[in-house]
Amino acid sequence: MALPGDRDQAHGREDADGNIWFTVAQAAAFTGRDRQTIYSWERRGHLDRTQAREDEHGRRIYSQQQIAAAERKARRNAAATQRVAA
Repeated sequence: MALPGDRDQAHGREDADGNIWFTVAQAAAFTGRDRQTIYSWERRGHLDRTQAREDEHGRRIYSQQQIAAAERKARRNAAATQRVAA
């Protein structure tokens, strides 16, 4: 939930190389998922915490590419689970 004065939560920060970086909250808003889903991706290894950077507040931030790759991994795992269950 955006607080008054906060910029849109779905927007990350762009670095000098054009990469966009998201906090967990921003990644959740960007992907349309709950924050707990992003934390689940971390626990399951879809997002590698060792490759995360930190923002000025010490929060983990992930690149747009890392978020997209984690979402693809999660979808592949879900599809495989559905095939096994069928």
